[in-house]
Amino acid sequence: QVQLVESGGGSVQAGGSLRLSCAASGYSYSSNCMGWFRQARGKEREGVAAIDSAGGTVYADSVKGRFTISRDNAKNTMYLQMNSLKTEDTASYYCAADRLCWQILNRPDALQAWGQGTLVTVSS
Repeated sequence: QVQLVESGGGSVQAGGSLRLSCAASGYSYSSNCMGWFRQARGKEREGVAAIDSAGGTVYADSVKGRFTISRDNAKNTMYLQMNSLKTEDTASYYCAADRLCWQILNRPDALQAWGQGTLVTVSS
């Protein structure tokens, strides 16, 4: 059974940084695309970033230049470094896995697996 466990959320002031981690187990981690989506209160899921097994990355326009996704296949762990945070980045962030990175970024409502989420709150 696939298990994805996020950590690293918290509260930060605008302009600050946070790093999220996702520990994966229970499936062929290295052969899948991994990524993050977020959901703000009252809003739909939004794809944030994804990284394939070769290290290729894609980002939502809203986070390009501020967020960096990375993965350590040896540790079955993925990271999201978030810099220059804005109040509109406030949301629950979910780690996700799917065969396609496109799916994580564009269809976060229809993914193979996702975690329980970690809350990120950015205050002004």
